[in-house]
Amino acid sequence: MKGVYTTRKKDNSISYRVSITLYGKHISLGSYNNEETAGKVYLDGRNIIDYMLTPEDYQNELAIPHEKYIVLSNYVINRIYVPTPIFLRKQYFEYYLSDTHILKFDRDDLFFYSSHKIQQKGGYLFVSDYGSQYKILSRYGIRPFAVYGRDYIMVNNDKNDYRYSNIKIINNYTGVRQKKQKEKNIYETFIHINGNYLVGRYDDEISAAIAYNKAVDILHKNGMSKAYIKNYILSYKKEDYISHYEKLSVSAKLYDIKGQP
Repeated sequence: MKGVYTTRKKDNSISYRVSITLYGKHISLGSYNNEETAGKVYLDGRNIIDYMLTPEDYQNELAIPHEKYIVLSNYVINRIYVPTPIFLRKQYFEYYLSDTHILKFDRDDLFFYSSHKIQQKGGYLFVSDYGSQYKILSRYGIRPFAVYGRDYIMVNNDKNDYRYSNIKIINNYTGVRQKKQKEKNIYETFIHINGNYLVGRYDDEISAAIAYNKAVDILHKNGMSKAYIKNYILSYKKEDYISHYEKLSVSAKLYDIKGQP
């Protein structure tokens, strides 16, 4: 059958590999357990090419896997081969986790996501890089354990739109929360000790972030073994940081909290 080739797996069983050649490029459409399915996948691939089908034309009854459909459709329409399920639009691109779950990204991110496959686990989106897993939110300066609506928001309320102009970070530092009080922003600092513990309230974000670091130091000095992630203040020189740190007051009750050495 045209476009279908037999191969043998490690257990010596036969599989049917499907590929198609377009614009001089050899594109794999996957391997299948029977020749009939493989043949249908090849025909679906030919239809994508012959009728220049787009993601909007996808139908669930097709034999070709959705990911392969997107890869081939993008190559047909945009003449750019991308191995991950990406479809280029005029000023951005879409990444298809499925036919109904579609993410949007700026074209500046195309190189990264064309070589890093997005995976989903426990409601979080992540990529694997050098043997480790990274949440894709970290690429946009959003801290681990950040909470949507409190620490960051999507301006257009679309949580699948990861274009830079659509991401607004509200709280840049661990343990810091912005709060409106009498038409003025104040910054509350919390640290987790069997629940959130109020460290103090501050007039600016950096003071609140340094207060969090001071609270961590106090707890560690008192024998608390929890590995807190401290804030890094890029805008401060070492001597300025130390001066600010020493002047900041934190909850006096922190000094009485004892932990396990």
